[in-house]
Amino acid sequence: MIRGRLILLLFAIVAPLPASAETMNFESATAILGASCGKDIDANCLGVNLDPVRLKECLARNQDVVSPQCKTDYVRAFDAIQKRVAARAAVYKMCERDKQKLCQDGQNGASHVVECLLTKSRGVSAKCNQAIREAGYR
Repeated sequence: MIRGRLILLLFAIVAPLPASAETMNFESATAILGASCGKDIDANCLGVNLDPVRLKECLARNQDVVSPQCKTDYVRAFDAIQKRVAARAAVYKMCERDKQKLCQDGQNGASHVVECLLTKSRGVSAKCNQAIREAGYR
C-alpha cells in the first residue's frame, strides 16, 4: 500500500516541474525505487513524509538495515530524478533566444515556451533542441 502511495507521490511532486546527457524519465526512476526499495520503505520509513528528499534521507539513515539492492538502486533513482528536474529547469534558460525569435505571441512561462518550440519544425537551435530532449519533452 505504501509502495503505491510512494510512486504516486513521487510523480505528483516531480513530474510537473519544468527542465545534460540523456536523463532517465520519472516513471523509470520511481519504478526502480518501488521495485528495489518498496519493502525497505514499508519496514523502515513508516510515518515519513513520502517526498523525495525525506525518503532519500530515511533510506540513507537506515542504511545498515536496507537491502543491498535498495542501497544500490535508490542512489541511482534519486540521482536520475535530480538530473531530470535540473534538465527541466534549464530548458527556459537554454531556449531564451529561440523563444524571442520564434514564440513572440505574448505568452510567457516555461510550459508555453516548450509547447511553442515543440511546434516549430525549423529554426530551433541545436542547443535548445538538446535541452528539450534532455528534459524529456521530446
